[in-house]
This record gives sequence, structure tokens and C-alpha cells, in this order.
Amino acid sequence: MADGHRIAAATLSRLLDGWATTHDDTLYLRLAEAMTDLIRSNTLPDGTILPSQRSLAEALGVARGTVTRVYEALAGEELIEARQGTGSRIRSRGAAGSLAADARLITYSGHHGTEIDLTSGALPGLPDVTAAFRALDPLRLAAEVATDGYHPKGMQVLREAVADRYTRDGLATDPAQILITSGAQHAVWLIAHAMVSRGDEVIVEEPTYRGALEAFRHAGTQLVSVPVRDNGLDLDFLRRRLVHRPPRLLYCQPGLHNPTGVALSRARHRELAELVARFGVTVVDDRSFADLALDVEAGIPPLSGALLVGTASKLFWGGLRVGWIRTTPELVARLVGLRRAADLATPVAEQLVTADLLARAEEARATRAAELRARLAETGVLLTERRPEWTWQKPAGGTGLWIDTGTNAVTLVEHARRQGVRLVAGPAFSAFNGFSQHVRLPYWHPASTLTEALDRMEAG
Repeated sequence: MADGHRIAAATLSRLLDGWATTHDDTLYLRLAEAMTDLIRSNTLPDGTILPSQRSLAEALGVARGTVTRVYEALAGEELIEARQGTGSRIRSRGAAGSLAADARLITYSGHHGTEIDLTSGALPGLPDVTAAFRALDPLRLAAEVATDGYHPKGMQVLREAVADRYTRDGLATDPAQILITSGAQHAVWLIAHAMVSRGDEVIVEEPTYRGALEAFRHAGTQLVSVPVRDNGLDLDFLRRRLVHRPPRLLYCQPGLHNPTGVALSRARHRELAELVARFGVTVVDDRSFADLALDVEAGIPPLSGALLVGTASKLFWGGLRVGWIRTTPELVARLVGLRRAADLATPVAEQLVTADLLARAEEARATRAAELRARLAETGVLLTERRPEWTWQKPAGGTGLWIDTGTNAVTLVEHARRQGVRLVAGPAFSAFNGFSQHVRLPYWHPASTLTEALDRMEAG
């Protein structure tokens, strides 16, 4: 976050995760402590312009007077300063404050330790994962242990398995085109830092995968958004953008979109392919959720000519931190060079297990589709009964519902947090803090868990 950047109230609310569980006389101290931690850790660096007191109070669901007391206390500690016409700015080199020490003496109450966490879209692991770890050949593992264990491009057996999977899905692929990464987030980060320079324009969907937003922001890019409609990426809007000025990169999820769960039809998928080819746009097709289609037979193929991102985490288990990029051998070598600065290689045992699991990908897709269809039906009935004012489009797949709550979702999420329920509001998935009425609700949880979450939210 550059100096002088104005942080939105919705963004600051997300950073202040878990700061309050109840309303009482110590509320402002807990908020002051949480903000002090953000400043001391340089999460809010020197020069950052804070939201107005009114907008932050609304986002946090507290009285404006509470925020006023916090700003005054932070100013007294010389952590922030008020400037006429611009608002309050961070001064992170302020004095060591007694505020934080006082606030840490407070004993929290409420649902501490019994939170219902609805922030992740990752599914529990399939039984096949446990079986694959148990079936690891000791001799095969011993042979790897006898080496240094570093495979910067990924183990050959896994690169072959990923390439074979793409080939079976209709896209002929050589193992030399595959780079194994430590999850899809790592893959997107590598692409963001290898393919674009600071200040370059990158087109992203609006909304989109929040991990991609973080990666491209960290790379210093200028984000340009194209809306996602009920039928997927708005291709007419994208065409106008490309005519105006082609970007350095287009990041999209045409196979199955996170967080909305929509997918392009095959006809519109072909239209997208023709459009980006006509303008010569480099495309990143993130297929992390593509394995979770509710109708396996209706799956959309990879976008021809794109850099493809995939992962074992969504289909098999989030604890398998194994992802991959399909691209040219030349770019694989370039990405490996960048990777060495932060991550030498993906763990060997996880790669061996993933190679075995990919041989059963078709069966795993069918299993996930059946599970998700059943959970979606249950969750739909529950929400219709308990939250009839919430609206959403039935997804083509994925693990979450993109819900329009009809109210300020940032405030709703903050309220839910104090009742021991963690959700993610729409602005987290937006390049420009949009979708302030939306939440992403993972519908795969048991009905009993979601019922308890709704009970807590209503009780507050």
C-alpha cells in the first residue's frame, strides 16, 4: 500500500478481523488496539489516509462516537494526525503507546473459540486423499529422500500426470509445458510478477477471486475491471475495453467463476477465444474451480492459447498445497527463475500423492458434483425459509452462493463476527470495493452448521 493511499472503510474493516466480540464500555479500547497492531506491523504504512469517522463507524456497525474516541486516542499516541481537507493519516513512527497494553488486559467473551468460519470455499478432503497417503510406496519415497528433494519445475511424475490430464480433457500437453507450484495462489502470484511490470494494466473480472486481486496489487499493476453478468463475463464490455486499449494481461475464470459460480456457455466461450485472439491479448485462464461443476458433462474446456492455472486443492483437499501452470517451456524456465527468490520447490510427498490422485480425477469430479448438488438443495431451502430477503442465482458449480443481502453487507459481516460467525463481504472480491450488499456463503456446510450461524446472527 503506497504512501498517501486512501484505504476504504470496507477494506479496513476486513483488516480489523476479530477485533470485537461484544458491545461494552471497552469497545473503543479493543478497536484502538487492533488499529495500533495494523500500524505497528506496517499493514497501514506511513501516509495512509484513514476513512472518515462516519464511514468507518457504519462499516463496523458501531456508534460514530466510538470511532471518534479511537481516532483521538491514536492521535494522542502520535500514531495518526489529522490534516484539514484530507482527513486522518497514519504516522507509524509514533510513540510506543500504552493503549495497546491497556487493551490487552481485557478479557474477551462471547463465542471465542467456537467460531463458525464461513470464509473459505475449500471443501473437506475426499477419502481418496487419506488412502493415497497410506498407499505411498516406501521404496519410491526412500529414493526421493536419498536426493536433495528440490524439484523447482516439479517432479517429473507429477508434471506427466498433469499433462496427461489436460490431454485427456482435450488439450494436448507435453510435461515440459507444466510448472508445479505450491497451490493456485502461488501460481497466480508468479504470473503476476513475471508477466507484468509496475503500472501495467491488467483486466480482471468484477467480482473476481480475491487472491488474484492481492497478487496483481502486490505486483503494482493498474487494475481494470469487466463485469460478470448472470451468463458470465460481459463480452461486449470486454470488447469495448480492448478497442480502447488492450491490457498487458487478462485474468479470468470462464470455466467456473469464483465467487459467483457462473460459467460461460460453449458458444460464448468460443466468442471469448476469438475476441482475445483478434486483439492479441495474453490471457490467464484460472481453472481452479472448473473441477467443481454441478453438471460434469457440461464442463467448459480450457481457453486455447492461454496460460492455464490449476490446483489439486479444490477437487481433492485444501491441505494439498499443489497447483500448476500450463504454458510454454520457455515461460516455465522464466517462472522457475522468479520462484527461486521465495519458494524452492513444492513438497515431495504431496506431489507423489497428487500424481496418484489425478489418475482418479473423473471419479472425484462425479463425487463432488453429487455432494454439492445435495448440499445446494438443502441450503436453498434453509435460506428461503430463514432469509427470504436474500437473493442469488443458482450456480453452475463451485462451493459458494453469491448473495445479494439487500443491505450493507460490510456491516452485516461485522455484526456476524461479533456473534462468532465469520463471513466475507462483497468488497473483498472487487477491484474497487464494490458489491457492498453481497456476501459469499459457502453452501457446502451441513444444514445444522448454517442454521446455527443464522441463529447467532439473528440473536445479536
